[in-house]
Amino acid sequence: MLWALGAAVAYGASDFIGGVTSRVEKVWAVAATGQAAATAATLPFVVATWTVTPAADVGWAVLAGIGAGAGNVLIYHGLATGRVMTVAPLAAVASTTLPVMTDIIGGRQLSHTLAAGVAVALAAGWLVSGGGARANGRSDRKVVAIGLLAGAGFGTQFAALGQIPAGSGLAPLGISQLASVVLIIAIARACRVHPVPRRGRTALAAISAGLFAGIATLLFQVSAQAGSLTVAVVLTSLYPAVTVTLGAALLRERATGVQTIGLALAAASILLVRLG
Repeated sequence: MLWALGAAVAYGASDFIGGVTSRVEKVWAVAATGQAAATAATLPFVVATWTVTPAADVGWAVLAGIGAGAGNVLIYHGLATGRVMTVAPLAAVASTTLPVMTDIIGGRQLSHTLAAGVAVALAAGWLVSGGGARANGRSDRKVVAIGLLAGAGFGTQFAALGQIPAGSGLAPLGISQLASVVLIIAIARACRVHPVPRRGRTALAAISAGLFAGIATLLFQVSAQAGSLTVAVVLTSLYPAVTVTLGAALLRERATGVQTIGLALAAASILLVRLG
C-alpha cells in the first residue's frame, strides 16, 4: 500500500511540473526529455535485478511504454491548456477503469470493502475534476477529451505492467521506459518538432518531472508485483490530489466545494482499500 501511495505522490508532482513547464515549452520536448530522465532514473534498479525477460513480458513492456508515451504527451498538453483541477482528476478516473476491469476479468475477486473503495476513488476523481464543468457551468469538451484520453494511455500502461510477474524483475520496466522515449521522439520528428527544450531552465524542469515519473512508475511496479493490481492502481490513481494541491498552492487555482468533497472522498477511499 505504501509503495502505491508513494507512486501517487511522485506522479502528482511529475504531472504538475511537466504541465506547468509545457505552458512555456513545446509539449513534445518536455515529454521526450522527461521520459528520458525517467529511463535514466530506473536504470540502476533494472541492472540490479536483471534477468532474462520472456518474449511475452517484452510485449507487455512495449505496450506499457506506448501507453505511457501517449499519456504523458496528452496530460502535459491538457495541463498546459486547461485547469489542473479538471484535467488531472479526469485522467485518473480513466486510468483506473481499464486496469481494474483487467484484474476482474483475470479472476480477481473483490471484497465488498475493496469494491466500495474502488467506487469511492472513482467518484472522488470525478468530483475533484468538478464533474467536468468549467467555472461558467459549461463543459469544456476538448479539455475533458484530453484528460480522458491521457487516462486511457496511463490505464494501458498500468494494465500492461500488471501482467508482468515479479519473477521478471524490473527489466521490463526499463524496456517500457525506453519504448516510450522512442515513441515520443519518433512522432515529434515526424511532426517536425524538435524534441529537446530550447532553454536550460525548462530542460531542468522537464528532467525533474521525468525523475518523479520514473520513481513513481518504479514504485507502482513494485506495488503491483507484491500484491493486487487493483489496489496498486486505485491508490496510485489518487495522484490528482497532489497535483490539485500544488495547483491551489502555487497557481492560486481555487477548489470548489464539490472538489473539496472529492478530496475528502479520496482520503476515505484509501482507508477502504486498506481495510479491503
